Amino acid sequence: MNRILICDDERNIRRTFGMVLGSEGFQVAEAESGEDALDHLKREGADLLILDVRLPGIDGLETLRRLRGDWPELPVIMISGHGTIATAVEATRFGAFDFLEKPCSRDRVLLAVQNALKVSRLGRRVADLEQRERERHLMVGESEALKLVRAQIDRAAPTGARILIRGESGTGKELVARAVHEASDRKGGPFVKVNCAAIPEELIESELFGSVKGAFTGATADRDGKFLQAHGGTLFLDEIGDMSLRAQAKVLRALQEGEIEKVGGSGVRKVDVRVVAATNRDLEAAVKAGEFREDLFFRLNVVPMVVPPLRERRGDIPLLADFFLARYCDQNNLPRRSLTDAARRQLAAYAWPGNVRELHNAIERLAILCPTAEIGLDDLALAGVTGGGGLPVPAVSGAVAGDASTRPAAVQAAGGLVAARQKFEADCIVRALDEADGNVSQAARLLGIDRTNLHKKIQAYGLER
Repeated sequence: MNRILICDDERNIRRTFGMVLGSEGFQVAEAESGEDALDHLKREGADLLILDVRLPGIDGLETLRRLRGDWPELPVIMISGHGTIATAVEATRFGAFDFLEKPCSRDRVLLAVQNALKVSRLGRRVADLEQRERERHLMVGESEALKLVRAQIDRAAPTGARILIRGESGTGKELVARAVHEASDRKGGPFVKVNCAAIPEELIESELFGSVKGAFTGATADRDGKFLQAHGGTLFLDEIGDMSLRAQAKVLRALQEGEIEKVGGSGVRKVDVRVVAATNRDLEAAVKAGEFREDLFFRLNVVPMVVPPLRERRGDIPLLADFFLARYCDQNNLPRRSLTDAARRQLAAYAWPGNVRELHNAIERLAILCPTAEIGLDDLALAGVTGGGGLPVPAVSGAVAGDASTRPAAVQAAGGLVAARQKFEADCIVRALDEADGNVSQAARLLGIDRTNLHKKIQAYGLER
């Protein structure tokens, strides 16, 4: 039940409003002055305030100004028997939702109240979603390696310089890019992400720069690319090392000239975009091999940042595990769970080749599969978080300890350890794809790896279907 506070120095007006709103199921409280209204809000709160302009003591506008400090989101409807445009404008400046002139009709009052409460609910919902989004992109950890990254972000983000983020797959390069965006003067603009490795080479140019109708088969209308979508904000080019040389040339022009040309178009468009790029490849080696443009590398690598792998910040693993566990349980309405100290130590001892992404997947799996409120060592094993070398491995039947396929003779017959490991990995991928009916995203989740990484492995092993 919504609580509405009516503040007016005339008892009959308070009574009239109370009868109208009470008949509609609202809980109504009264205040005779601005001071009384502020005291009531401190004691009991309210979901909406109906506030008269003319009051004894501090007037309605001053009351509105004061309450904004403690209740910035409280919807307020101003009422007055001597309303003027200037007064209405002043009330709006202090955040009043609506301004009604006395005498107010019943329908007008109810409409204003319903609209104010609806907008207030939507505002709270948006704020909650924004908070969840911020939490989803938090950089959790207190290690010296992560503190160094945070310090680099603090120094570089406000400058507008281009940044090249480097690190292994799953280390959280996108989190760093988002942190750069949020700490810059572009934070009010869009943050647009492009995974250069996930887009086919023949489509990367239209994806980045847009296309005009008829430019190629399937181009049935003009469309903007990611550069235009990111205008006034930040464009995050993830896996930049996998971009084709032709697309690299166009990106270089966009960086140099600040303009782009749509595929099939003849005119250029100015764009105001800050580019942040990321890669897990050795770009210097790619430059020497002729696979990456040297001039583009220098354009992107103005401020280099290196995100450390999880094995180099083991002290952060228990913090990350607790954070992921609490967040996943909250978002999915699961009972709160906690890790035992032994489980935390075991998690911290793992090498985590898939880094933070792999840890996140493992914790999500534990939250789903653990039958009790406390997650211990046995639960880690049941969830597949096991391995003599400290590596979480998928529970795949076949090559298990003691299996004939793992004996030295079988390994030699397969062509050695490297070849045997590759065969085992390929078999795991085939089984996961079979179980997922060919759905690569689902198979990646089953294997606990990134979808892009799985695509690369499928191509490397010749498993395309």
